[in-house]
Amino acid sequence: MTDIAANWLRVRRAVENAAARADRDPAEVRVIAATKTKSVETIREAVAAGLRDFGENYVQEAATKIPALGGDVRWHLIGHLQRNKAARAVEMFDTIHTLDNVALGRSLGRLGAARGAPVRALLEINLGGESAKSGIRAEDAPGLLAALAAEEYLVIEGLMTVPPYLDPPEEARPYFRRLRELRDASRSAAGEGFNDLSMGMSNDFEIAIEEGATMVRIGTALFGPRQD
Repeated sequence: MTDIAANWLRVRRAVENAAARADRDPAEVRVIAATKTKSVETIREAVAAGLRDFGENYVQEAATKIPALGGDVRWHLIGHLQRNKAARAVEMFDTIHTLDNVALGRSLGRLGAARGAPVRALLEINLGGESAKSGIRAEDAPGLLAALAAEEYLVIEGLMTVPPYLDPPEEARPYFRRLRELRDASRSAAGEGFNDLSMGMSNDFEIAIEEGATMVRIGTALFGPRQD
């Protein structure tokens, strides 16, 4: 059995140490437990251990879990979102990390207007140029921000990336630094509240925090390797 409480303590200490190395407040970093393939019972154990933010990759899978967990946690969509599933996603997730095109952004804005509450999202940036991953190129971010600037009920709060898996993790640092620089350069176009950097996973989250991550998405370090 995986001791999630013990793993969570180790992750928290690692977050604190990484933040200290960067002269940052660890409270600035939100740990999102990546729960793809994890059961409701496992997620309940994580909640009992103190975790409050959870990330799912698929709308359909999340729909079987979110109603069972109640309202004491926050849910993040960290996988690719198809436009035909946007309405369900808006109802289920607090933040969508994977906005990557104008049509999806406008759909999210319309859905936010219909419910009378803005949709919170991050732009997904494909910094590694990997064809198997979604996300836009860094150079296309200003154009997407400009195209969605008029969407009153869409609030873009920052950027997200999944860099190539690299070993040692230190080799991922340039990708994280590039995302931070892109956020900083985009702030004037994005408007107030454009602060978040969703970057870093179990193998490299300490490097991501040193480079400014405000959200790290942790699966294996909390739950052990996936069995799929």
